[in-house]
This record gives sequence, structure tokens and C-alpha cells, in this order.
Amino acid sequence: MTGEIEARLAGLGVTLQDAPAPAANYVPSVRVGDILYVSGQISQNEDGLITGKVGVDMDTDAGAAAARTCAISLLAQVKAACDGDLDRLKRVVKLTGFVNSAPDYTDQPKVVNGASDFLVEALGDIGRHARSAVSAGALPLNVAVEIEGIFQVE
Repeated sequence: MTGEIEARLAGLGVTLQDAPAPAANYVPSVRVGDILYVSGQISQNEDGLITGKVGVDMDTDAGAAAARTCAISLLAQVKAACDGDLDRLKRVVKLTGFVNSAPDYTDQPKVVNGASDFLVEALGDIGRHARSAVSAGALPLNVAVEIEGIFQVE
């Protein structure tokens, strides 16, 4: 059975894959009451990791596209934590985005907009959230973007 949120995603041409497994000694998410903390999701798509330094190897638009893939992985993690029922998601509370960027690059917020804009497009008002967007001199596996999220679920 496909829920309302997954139907909206399908309308955007997005099908959630299985949630990515942790790459080290941590869990993909932790739930405390109705708050779900999702570990950082790295930029990747069906072709593999999206790597490089924004402002050197890719431009802002390519960085934003990489951030969008992080948001899709975040939703896959929420779905997994909600036993496959994404409609249990009540609110995106906060995102923290890390952008692998050149020392003089200052458009990290525009990169993380790729995730924020996608979540609002896919979820409507429950996708609106607080956010931080920061520069990182390097990220694991040289990925372009990593984003962690806090969600309210039922």
C-alpha cells in the first residue's frame, strides 16, 4: 500500500530505495518520544557517491542536486524507522547540512536549499524546517554534501 507522502514523491518521479546501511559503528536513527534523529546521509544516487568539492569540482547547482539526494535518503531512513509507513511523519524539524567546499566558497545555504526545497515540494508545510548550512574542509569519502535531520513522527 502506498501512502499519501509516497504518492506525492512518485508524482515528483522519486521512489524511495531501501534506507542506506550505516558505514561505521552507529545506528541510522534514534527515536526519543515522537522525535526521530536521523544520522547524516551522504550525497549518492543510483550511480554511486556524488563526490567533490563545491566551488572547485562542481558548481552550486550541482551541489544543490547532491543535497537533494541526501534529503531523499533522509526520507528513506524515516520510512524505515516508521516500519515502512512514511505517513507517520508529522514534521521535518531541523536539518544540518555540511558542504564539502572550497575555503573561499560562501554559498553553502544555496547548496543545502537543494534538500530544503525538495522537502517542501514533496511534503508541503510539514517539510518546512529550521536549518544550519555549514562549510566543511572535507567530508567522508570525499562526498559533496552530508545532511542530518530531526523529524517529528507518530
